[in-house]
Amino acid sequence: MNMKSYRKHYHLMLLPGVILLIIFHVIPMFGIVIAFQDFKIGRGIWNSEWIGLENFTYLFEIRDSGTIFFNTVFIALCKIAAHLIVPLVFALMLNEVRVMAVKRWVQTVVYLPHFISWVILAGIVIDMLSLNGVINQTLKSLGTQPIMFLASNTWFPAIVVGSDIWKEFGFAAIVYLAALAGINPALYEAAEMDGARRFQQLLYITLPGLATTVVLLATLSIGNILNAGFDQIFNLYNPLVYDSGDIIDTFVYRVGLVQAQYGLATAVSLLKSAIGFVLIVISYRLAYRYANYRIF
Repeated sequence: MNMKSYRKHYHLMLLPGVILLIIFHVIPMFGIVIAFQDFKIGRGIWNSEWIGLENFTYLFEIRDSGTIFFNTVFIALCKIAAHLIVPLVFALMLNEVRVMAVKRWVQTVVYLPHFISWVILAGIVIDMLSLNGVINQTLKSLGTQPIMFLASNTWFPAIVVGSDIWKEFGFAAIVYLAALAGINPALYEAAEMDGARRFQQLLYITLPGLATTVVLLATLSIGNILNAGFDQIFNLYNPLVYDSGDIIDTFVYRVGLVQAQYGLATAVSLLKSAIGFVLIVISYRLAYRYANYRIF
């Protein structure tokens, strides 16, 4: 088969993906104009009144806008830091297990939550943290007063970050385990011959070998700084914890679909996308500069 036939097959394989991309991502982009209108369903896009940037100015005037942006960035930053540290530590610990059966069993167990939806996991978390859940029952047995975890603005961000780590740290460790497998074994053999202990090998061989991967993941995660996790928070939160748990995505859902303020919801979503685009470009350039990572 010549090169021309290969290209023809590649283009045919690419065609379904391009069609889906156009239908579900390119065509809906025209709905952005709603952000600049006083949109009414009965009038439609073509007949709704144009109001310029009023939706954007109103966004910064409402009392909750500062809280929403702070919650989004704070929760996202906590998740990014946790997703860098916890999988790295877990991968290093798992790498020290020498019994392969135990190693594979542990890997399988920690991978499983990644494949469970937030609808189910949120139900499990709510049951565990309820007044009759296992956590509060344990506190009662220790003589401590029960805590309404999911009604506390103090506890809610920690619950969001903790449950997200529980769901994803095993799967995220795959990248670090792959990077560990790529370190030259001859380096460890040479270190053992020189009398280096396991901790010294960790400091001077393993961690430097993982440094590029850590820098790459850290820089690429900058682009997700406004993605705090709609599915998770929407299934966990309630009006009592809006002050600490309401993020941009949940605010857009409430304003757009519940209160029918489509113009304002689209303006918020457009602003988030624009900031996210700039952050992705910055993170890509940083990844190229400090980790020599590039797609194009």
